[in-house]
This record gives sequence, C-alpha cells and structure tokens, in this order.
Amino acid sequence: MISIEEIDQKDFDLCYELDADTICLWTKKQWQSEFNKRGIKVVAMLLKKKIIGIYVIQIIIDEAQINYFSIKQKFRRKGYGSCLMAYLIKECEKLNIKKLLLEVSETNSIAEMFYYKFNFLTVGRRKNYYKDGADAVLKEKLFIK
Repeated sequence: MISIEEIDQKDFDLCYELDADTICLWTKKQWQSEFNKRGIKVVAMLLKKKIIGIYVIQIIIDEAQINYFSIKQKFRRKGYGSCLMAYLIKECEKLNIKKLLLEVSETNSIAEMFYYKFNFLTVGRRKNYYKDGADAVLKEKLFIK
C-alpha cells in the first residue's frame, strides 16, 4: 500500500540513503541541515512502510521551490513519480502557492520531459552550475485561479 506523508529530521538518514542510491545530490550533513531551513517540507512516498520517493520544497510566502525530487531507481517509469508530483501540486494549491520553481540539469532529458508533462516551463539557465559543467535549466509552474 502506498502512502505519502511529511517526515521530519529523525528520518534524515533515510533521505540520505535514498539520495545516495539515486541522484547523489546532498551529503549527509546537507540533508541534516535541510530540515533546519525555514519553510521546508520534506515529504516521502512509502510503499509497505519503506521510502521509495522523496520531495523537499521550501515555501516562501506564496512561492515554493522544489529543492529535491527523486524516486528510487527500481520504482521509476511505473507512475510513482507522477503520483508524487500530483500530490505535491495539490499541496501547493491547498497552500495557495502561486508559483512552483525548480532547476534540473540540461543533461537530464528524462526529468525535463517529466516536468513538461506537469506544465513546467523553462524560464532561465544557470551556466556551468553543476560539477560536470552542465547548465541548470530553471523551470516554473504557475498556478492560476
């Protein structure tokens, strides 16, 4: 059975483990500090009480930034990511968020297609942003009432 729920700092090790097995974005120390930032929500997708996906958003007034979004490798392309993103979008709507922002590596065409499916539009670039020299593509989704 799938559940989606907010998690807290005591679960940062689980977040780090999922990240280490997927996109390797943050160190253990970075995960620990992420939970202490103002406006942060860390949400996990669980299957049989095991974390298979996580998103981290930071809310600032009426905007939210997706700082992290990943699904475990063996659960990708099975609809879990779409389910988690749909949940995130509904939560933003409940919170009256007007704009949802994220950045993705220009080399990650699968993620680009995924975000396009949810009406994220490219609004800018950060040149040579990632360690490998790739640009960060800045995307946003506007919520219109």
